[in-house]
Amino acid sequence: MSRGNLIVLSAPSGAGKTSLVRALRAEVTGLAVSVSHTTRAQRPGERHGEAYFFVDHAEFERMIAAEGFLEYARVFDNYYGTARQTVEDTLASGQDVLLEIDWQGARVVKSLMPDCLSVFVLPPSREALESRLRDRGQDPDEVIARRMRDAISEMSHYSEYDFLIVNDIFEEALGALKDIVLTQRLRTSQQSHRLAELLASLLG
Repeated sequence: MSRGNLIVLSAPSGAGKTSLVRALRAEVTGLAVSVSHTTRAQRPGERHGEAYFFVDHAEFERMIAAEGFLEYARVFDNYYGTARQTVEDTLASGQDVLLEIDWQGARVVKSLMPDCLSVFVLPPSREALESRLRDRGQDPDEVIARRMRDAISEMSHYSEYDFLIVNDIFEEALGALKDIVLTQRLRTSQQSHRLAELLASLLG
């Protein structure tokens, strides 16, 4: 069985990454989205193992000590991290794995797994990004301003990624992301495993 591909996806808040991933999963089989571990409190409607794996600080720090994370970060008072073994097991099963992480996490993962693919999603303009953040109707102006500063900082690292997608027309951005995922499955190193019987019959 051929090993799956690891795909790292990053984008500033408001660029539409979550919607793209949801639509991609509906259209592409054999694609798993990594579920992060976190120490933050479980919110109403969230299920353990779906939104996150919810653990306490002691368990998270035990996993850090055991080098159990591909990458992790502390955001304010809580930890967030990608479990190494879960990703490795899923890739070994032949499924592709998609990681939704920021540029710092992406840099760490790429150093550990240099064969991974990395994709950055941009908004079509600053104005569109701010409009999307405001349309959520959840944050006051000072929070929007901070999110915009964070977004600009995140976007400044676009050149560290293999692929760059602008999420202006959603269907086009989704098509581009889908093409990236499916094209990688056609690499000779993977196809030679999947097509072993055909190749043997053609060349025998």
